[in-house]
Amino acid sequence: MSAPQSLILDCDPGVDDAVALMLAFRSPRELRLLGVTTVSGNVGPSLTARNARLIRELASREDVPVHAGCERPLVRPPVDAGHFHGATGLGSLPVFEPRAPLARGHAVPFIVETLLREPAGSVTLVITGPMTNIALAMRVEPAIVPRIARIVFMGGARSAGGNVTASAEYNIYADPHAARIVCESGCPLIAIGLDATHQVRATPRRIAALRALGTPLAAAAVSLLEFSNSLEPYRAPEPGAPLHDPCTIAWLLRPQLFELARARIGVETDATLTLGATAVEFRVAAGESVRSQWATQVDADGVFALLAERLS
Repeated sequence: MSAPQSLILDCDPGVDDAVALMLAFRSPRELRLLGVTTVSGNVGPSLTARNARLIRELASREDVPVHAGCERPLVRPPVDAGHFHGATGLGSLPVFEPRAPLARGHAVPFIVETLLREPAGSVTLVITGPMTNIALAMRVEPAIVPRIARIVFMGGARSAGGNVTASAEYNIYADPHAARIVCESGCPLIAIGLDATHQVRATPRRIAALRALGTPLAAAAVSLLEFSNSLEPYRAPEPGAPLHDPCTIAWLLRPQLFELARARIGVETDATLTLGATAVEFRVAAGESVRSQWATQVDADGVFALLAERLS
């Protein structure tokens, strides 16, 4: 068996971030999770930090430090998405104050220090929320950029259109200036946007399979997914809410479930009407140096089978 991949998971839990955390926490043989960092996004910073620790406790992974990070975007005002995640950020899942506290120190210096300490090219960054922490770390210490193995992020939209505006997906829209810094950093990028995640739907059949597992963590995941399915856009006869953020972890664990295309990815930061839109250009010459890839197709049944395997 190959050595586990080292990674930092940067997130804003959030219903689907919580399921992504479950998948990461329950994959210790493949993923060496160096830490979880949280950011203001789907809900406010105190809630995202609490929610990450709560899911950590449910998954029995208190060995993984959780560092709270930025409390607002780099430039624009905060954009709350509590209407999609509930007042607590975790839908109807019962919440509590976790036993283990936050790790000492802000997320940004933790990211910088970890990347400088670990061997160059050995640490993957996974981003499932606004990219504020990562962009600020790159600005604080540019020497970390060539040391990053790759960045896998959930964000953006092309053919699917946006979910906040006609052209912008939430994670990019919430901090487009940070997303632009990351996308222009030159790091290898794996972008899993709405074009892909809208294919991975929490249908009643897939939720029933998770419920049948009978484990506490599977029950928590079912609660989260059923909350999303109760929202107006995803009620029957629609096929269920998209499973956005867990696709990043699923790609790390089972890349064969995804089809990727080389692309140049830009982020709009100047135009009011299209703020946060991602410009995805597939017309890349064979010899052109492009280090970013865009997810176009996903085996949705394969993603849910992987989730069931890890929550069983």
